[in-house]
Amino acid sequence: MQRAVAYGASLPVEDDESRVDIELPVPLPGPHDLLVRVEAVAVNPVDCKRRNNDPGGRFKVLGWDAAGTVVAVGDEVHYAGGVDRPGTNESGC
Repeated sequence: MQRAVAYGASLPVEDDESRVDIELPVPLPGPHDLLVRVEAVAVNPVDCKRRNNDPGGRFKVLGWDAAGTVVAVGDEVHYAGGVDRPGTNESGC
């Protein structure tokens, strides 16, 4: 399991429930994926727009800009993920 920062509803950022710590299973990389141990993330306007325009429901992980280490080979990388996949605001790998 790994920890992640998520949100469940579009609440004001001052609200303690606007972001919560959750536990997620470690993702399994697909045939065209890399498993990256995330070491740093950034907040960009896409994060704010996605959170502010979400009707709520299940918890979602934001963050698409990250830097870290490819677990399988130890290479350091930085990348921007896709909004159609889970975000990068997770700790661990």
